[in-house]
Amino acid sequence: MKALLRIFRPSRKLVFIIAGVALLGGVSGGAALLIGKNKILGLSAETMNGLSCTDVNLVTIKKQNRVWIRKYIKTEPTDGMTRVRTALRVAKAIYDAQRPDLVQVVVLDANGPTLRSDIRGRAIGADVVYIPHPDPVLESTDAKTYTAHYFDGAAAANGLFFGERVDLPEDEITALGASFKEYSDCIDPIAVAATKGGEGGAKKTAKTEEAKEEGSAEGGSRDAAPKEGPSPTDAAPAADH
Repeated sequence: MKALLRIFRPSRKLVFIIAGVALLGGVSGGAALLIGKNKILGLSAETMNGLSCTDVNLVTIKKQNRVWIRKYIKTEPTDGMTRVRTALRVAKAIYDAQRPDLVQVVVLDANGPTLRSDIRGRAIGADVVYIPHPDPVLESTDAKTYTAHYFDGAAAANGLFFGERVDLPEDEITALGASFKEYSDCIDPIAVAATKGGEGGAKKTAKTEEAKEEGSAEGGSRDAAPKEGPSPTDAAPAADH
């Protein structure tokens, strides 16, 4: 019996190797739980659905029995893909609420411009166009349901983006849209002010009238959309029937 024990007794070197492997496995597992929780358990709801946002401006264009909505929003500083997620979520929320033929959502930085004349080029952190049913809207044979681009990197102090422009393929945008847990719109600061006093309601009325006038003027203009990124007039040329 003692001879058998001497034969199968592990060497001290083998014992140290086994102990080291076990210790390494335990440390790696703990580190994964601490620094890789999102990758193991999935993205957080905020990352999955984008960020909260605030309305800047809304333009509704009605032409030839079609409704095109362009919305400008702003978010706190974040990465480009999160801006795209935010814009796509808002576009879906607008479509669910109003069923327009085309929705465009333009994302600005919190420190970016608010005047529409200044919202162009590097001021646009992300731009998403959603056309639920492109055939009736576009005459082009390669019409897409989704188009989206963003500037990689955070905005500068003046709200302008100087990173590289990234155009997303449609299948990737479709996958992003399918991953949302819920669709929610941005906060309307004028509506919030209206709940606190009559002055907010007066401002809201003025904004609505201004949007209507601008929408009517834009119906026949190709220069109304931001110069950078897709726009309703570029993505969906009017068809005269």
